[in-house]
Amino acid sequence: MENVNHVVCEKRSYSKEFQSHQHEFGQFLFPLQGTLDIQTSRQEIHLKPDYCFYIPPKFIHNYRSTDRNEFLILDIPTQYLPEDTDSMHMKLDKHWTAIRYLLLEEAGNQENTSALGDLTRYVTNKLETSKPTSIAYIHDHYKENIRLDTLANIEHYHPVYYSAWFKHKTGKSPKDYISELRLKEAKHLLTSTEWTISNISEELGFENSSSFTRWFVRYEGISPKKYRILHIG
Repeated sequence: MENVNHVVCEKRSYSKEFQSHQHEFGQFLFPLQGTLDIQTSRQEIHLKPDYCFYIPPKFIHNYRSTDRNEFLILDIPTQYLPEDTDSMHMKLDKHWTAIRYLLLEEAGNQENTSALGDLTRYVTNKLETSKPTSIAYIHDHYKENIRLDTLANIEHYHPVYYSAWFKHKTGKSPKDYISELRLKEAKHLLTSTEWTISNISEELGFENSSSFTRWFVRYEGISPKKYRILHIG
C-alpha cells in the first residue's frame, strides 16, 4: 500500500497491462493525452481528456492505458481531505479546466510548496461542494422522465448500488429527490405566474393536468388550484 505525507503533483504515464493497488491518500487524475481504463468493485470507467477522476484513500482499483498517454496526477494526504469521500468522475467544466491549468503550472514548480498546498485546499473544498455528475444531471433535467439506469450509467454504477449510493449522498431516493425538485418548481409557478394548471403540468413534464393534479395532491394534500388560492389570495 502506498503512502504520502505531502502533496505531490506531477505527470505520469501508465502501461498497457492492468495493475491493481490502493493508497492511503486521495488522488486526482487529469488526462493530458490518451485515456485510462479504471475498474473498481462498483465501476468501470474509460477516463477521457475532457473528464477527471478522484480516487479516495484505501480504494482498490485496477488501471491501464492502451494509448500513448500522459496524466497530471495530484496525490493528496488525508489531512487535506474531507471525511468519507467517494470516487467521483467529473466533466472538465471551466472551473475544473482552470484548476488543471494551475496544477500544471505548479507541477513544474516544486520549490514553492506553499502555493501547491493552497491550491490543493481549494481543490478539496471544490470536491466537497461539487455535485456528483448524475445529481447535476437531475437538476438540469428533472422536468423530463429520468430513468434510474440513465443516472447509474452517468456514475458508471450498477443501478442497485446507485440507489444505495444516492440515498447515502442525499438522504432520499432518486424518485423522491426528483419529485421534490418538481414540487418546488410547481409551487413557484403556481404562486408567481398566471399560467394555467395545464400549462404548468406541461412545463413539468406531465402527460396532462389530471396526472399533475393527482401527483400534487399526493404530496401536498390539496389540489394545485386550492394551493394557488391559499398562497395568493
